[in-house]
Amino acid sequence: MPILLPETTQSATDTLTPRQIVAELDKYVVGQHAAKRAVAIALRNRMRRQKLSPELAEEVAPKNILMIGPTGVGKTEIARRLARLAQSPFVKVEASKFTEVGYVGRDVESMVRDLVELAVDMVREERIEEVRHKAEQNAEERLLDLLLPPPSPPSPPVAPAEDATAARDPQSQTRERFREQLRAGRLDQRIVDLDVREKSFPSFEIIAGSSVEEVDINLKDMLPGLFQGRTKRRRMKVPEALEYLTHEEEQKLIDMDSVARVAVGRVEQTGIIFLDEIDKIAGREGSHGPDVSREGVQRDILPIVEGTTVNTKHGMVRTDHILFIAAGAFHVSKPSDLIPELQGRFPIRVELQPLGRDEFVRILTEPRSALVKQYIALMDTEGITLRFTDDAIGRIADFATIVNDRTENIGARRLHTVMEKLLDEISFEGPDLGEKTVTIDAVYVTKMLEDIVKNEDLSRYIL
Repeated sequence: MPILLPETTQSATDTLTPRQIVAELDKYVVGQHAAKRAVAIALRNRMRRQKLSPELAEEVAPKNILMIGPTGVGKTEIARRLARLAQSPFVKVEASKFTEVGYVGRDVESMVRDLVELAVDMVREERIEEVRHKAEQNAEERLLDLLLPPPSPPSPPVAPAEDATAARDPQSQTRERFREQLRAGRLDQRIVDLDVREKSFPSFEIIAGSSVEEVDINLKDMLPGLFQGRTKRRRMKVPEALEYLTHEEEQKLIDMDSVARVAVGRVEQTGIIFLDEIDKIAGREGSHGPDVSREGVQRDILPIVEGTTVNTKHGMVRTDHILFIAAGAFHVSKPSDLIPELQGRFPIRVELQPLGRDEFVRILTEPRSALVKQYIALMDTEGITLRFTDDAIGRIADFATIVNDRTENIGARRLHTVMEKLLDEISFEGPDLGEKTVTIDAVYVTKMLEDIVKNEDLSRYIL
């Protein structure tokens, strides 16, 4: 799924050293220094490549990364935060969703198309920011025309120049007064009639032989007179009309052809694709059954990773310099079960370590969006001050570690279920609590979680 939350400017990213990149990732992900180090080097090499001569830069291939580690240790989060840091188009896909050519399922090229669509949205948002001030001015003028229609021309065909000037002055003064009232919000309850372009579009279901993504028929371009230019009159309040007109003016000021060109270039040079669950398509020796050929899926993914040209509705996209980060638990299979050609396209391999009690304590408290901070903020919306003692944090980490050891080790995700069970009563009774300051200590943690941890059969279903 596409993810876009830029946090730094591109110019600032260009100056980040690998050590600084790791420091930025440390703010969100606990531990896993080897994986952070690998992605920091990969990102820095991408910056270095952009400073080379075009001939040499074309020959420098990205060093794709294979992350090996159990679930819940931070593989996805590292890749996601790296993309946010670099302001790169980033898409996360599950390799298990793809099927071999000839079977019903997602085509592997759809991951590139998703990335292009995301990049187009990114560039469009940037362009909108650039033209927003001009669009707001134009929308304000159009709204004033609705609120104060221009006077009809006088009946005599020719009027003296001084009379026309005298007539314009009161009109312009009235318009400026309306402008001041509009900006002050005194016209917010006024109703205006606005011609709104209809968004309705007939739905078509097209079933293609191999891939729905390959069908690229733009009916609006084929039949422009049928679906474009139709409007209907709507009555709306002034703020809603101003918002609609601003959006319309923004679209007029943006050149979508230019946006598409920039987006395609950004995908080709800075795109990141995170291939999760790649171990699920690793061929296993002697495996039999009705599953679609895993090796066939790998062979379909191989050209995308090696470098090919994918046809999208925004143009042809080369995947030679897209950075691929693959990840998998490899519980049943192992990296060597992948076909040799695909193994060779992931030269950097990092193993992520399982998380233990000490890491859980840090995860609960250190990151910017740590779980404890989230729950404190949530309860604060009810006027409740939630406090966690240090020994309470330790006991939560203890219980999470015990349940992971006894049942299934799902890493840091176990903390979410433990915290929900711990704060179940407070979350439910929060609005009705008379005491608005609640302290969570080790005794309270033990009382809430002890029975679940003792009963192994029950914990399998609850935690």
